[in-house]
Amino acid sequence: MITTTSTFQQTRYMVRRKIFKIFGGAFHIYSPEGNVLAYSKMKAFKLKEDIRIYTGEDMAHELLVIQARQIIDFSAAYDVFDPVAGVKVGALRRKGLKSALIRDEWMILDPSDQQIGLVHEDSTGMAVLRRYVPFMALIFPQSYSVEIAGRPAAIFKQNFNPFVYKLNVDLSYDEQGLLDRRLAMAAAVLLAAIEGKQQNN
Repeated sequence: MITTTSTFQQTRYMVRRKIFKIFGGAFHIYSPEGNVLAYSKMKAFKLKEDIRIYTGEDMAHELLVIQARQIIDFSAAYDVFDPVAGVKVGALRRKGLKSALIRDEWMILDPSDQQIGLVHEDSTGMAVLRRYVPFMALIFPQSYSVEIAGRPAAIFKQNFNPFVYKLNVDLSYDEQGLLDRRLAMAAAVLLAAIEGKQQNN
């Protein structure tokens, strides 16, 4: 049985989202052994995102809550809460037009909204090609670098698959544990939900 504690102790896992889902979106988070670590189901047609991550499909126990501060905003900030501990973990803020038109970038914020890190797409050149050249996003899937306090903390890498969005998370670079694993999971789910939807729907 996967516990809340063991979920956030994983160094590697995969976020999986079905691309052709009409009403909302469903995400599974798997361990390297193929066990379900977490599950999330997004409701369709919501103007203000409220993403809940659970321990399983029964949605009996919440792991994380991700809430947008504004209604549909290119530069939206998403607060991340740990409902078990009853605390705000931090936030993630998307660099709006730059992410939409050129290269995906997200700021990682602490509970006081001070920037402590950055998630950014692998290269500007590849990012532009993915956006404006047909099928380039399938041939060269997205890859993200995550930095905390200027140090490498993680790599998020999308798999090539035209039917299922898969994002592999590798936190082995963060040997000192600078990146809160709850923020890392929230960032991965947001990338799958927003950046993945942007390219595939």
